Amino acid sequence: MTHCTASAFLLALAASGPLSAPASFELGPPVMPVSLPDPMEELVVVTRPTPTTYFQTPDGRMGGLEYDLVARFAAVLGTRLRFIEAGSYADALARLRRGEAHMAAADIVATEALREEFRFGPPYRRARQVLVRSGPAPKVANVAALESRRVAFAPESSADHHLRTARPDLQLEAVAADHPEDALRALWEGRADYAITGAHLLDLARGAYPDLAQTLSVGPAEPVAWAFQRHGDPRLLKQARRFFNRIAEDGTLLQLMDRYYGHAKRLDTASAVEFRDAVSRRLPALRSAFEQAGRETGIDWRFLAALAFQESKWDPAATSPTGVRGLMMLTEDTAARMGVKDRTDPWQSLLAGARYFRKLRDALPERIREPDRSWLALAAYNQGLGHLEDARVLAQRLGLDADTWIHVRQALPLLAVEMHYTTLKHGYARGGEAMALTENVRAYYQALVALEPEVAKQDLQATRESEPESATTMHEETEPFIL
Repeated sequence: MTHCTASAFLLALAASGPLSAPASFELGPPVMPVSLPDPMEELVVVTRPTPTTYFQTPDGRMGGLEYDLVARFAAVLGTRLRFIEAGSYADALARLRRGEAHMAAADIVATEALREEFRFGPPYRRARQVLVRSGPAPKVANVAALESRRVAFAPESSADHHLRTARPDLQLEAVAADHPEDALRALWEGRADYAITGAHLLDLARGAYPDLAQTLSVGPAEPVAWAFQRHGDPRLLKQARRFFNRIAEDGTLLQLMDRYYGHAKRLDTASAVEFRDAVSRRLPALRSAFEQAGRETGIDWRFLAALAFQESKWDPAATSPTGVRGLMMLTEDTAARMGVKDRTDPWQSLLAGARYFRKLRDALPERIREPDRSWLALAAYNQGLGHLEDARVLAQRLGLDADTWIHVRQALPLLAVEMHYTTLKHGYARGGEAMALTENVRAYYQALVALEPEVAKQDLQATRESEPESATTMHEETEPFIL
């Protein structure tokens, strides 16, 4: 099973003809529908393995907004669940057309054209397609200005639909991306002049690609929903409507949307540029230490790196006005408890900070599940377990769920308000700082996940440059890298 984001590829259209469907995405001859089980016994769902839909988490479990939604739906139905992974956005739709799955849960925008082919469940959010540029590409006033330009988009996506609808005679060089997420990578890597994708995907990508900028909207905001076979089992669509009504009413949908998109607009351009620069200049020298600390503590190294960047900008000698120091900005008391002799020693600080975070996370009630558990532990890393517990108590008083980050986040800033902190055990705290730290770490972690292929290439280049020529030649002959 493959759980990595598919790479984009270049496809040029004939210069003499109008924009047309790329030949590699033609559906081919009709295929007889496969025999599917009763969906109330086994639900078969086609999805796309991307960082915004369906992916394997560092601890080996599955995650993603679509995965979480579908898993909850199957649990409500009491049915077994089987996912089919599509190779692209177009492939997901093709598999549903061929009857290989009962439904598609793949961040699908219910365009007018697709609504003629499939039935759609209730929308769980709305998506707006935007034209994105990078570097020297000029701003454009309308789609017509894309004539003869290289434009990246996913075939059969909403971007594709609106581009064809707006100007069916438009002649441009189409840079086809397997997924809407890949269109931005094609733009950043210089394979396209512009990209068309969802505004929410651009928001998520800003931490990794700070130079990308929206230039205009392409089409109206549209519903994103699960797609069902037009002549499929009507019970399934009926149950889906009940399910979404329920999770909208009880707050589950809001929680899941915040889990995957709540940090999307956290970083401003200056912060994103600073982070991107540090990934190039400082991270290569520290990555092996982050990975080793991750292995020793069982924490994703990218999570540790995100926390360290928030704390020190990856500067081992960093010092704050309040006296915290080092890569993980440890106080004297915390450093002493964790056995650190020199807070400015990068390895001592990193390992102690990782162990301290793990200790805080393990101290939380067992009923609190990930990722809320880690996000609450981040707040404790900043303010201590006592003040975090005060925030959870306050959340309960306000009628909120003290075991979920989205609700405790609302209570944290109130720890600095006299009418609240005077009634709590540990008193005043700068809870807004703990909230900001946690949200920033989420954003930096998301950016590191998106940048993983690039970071790996940097490590490879650094390794080759540091090895003697003979050693490099031998290494490449006997054990080639696979990126």
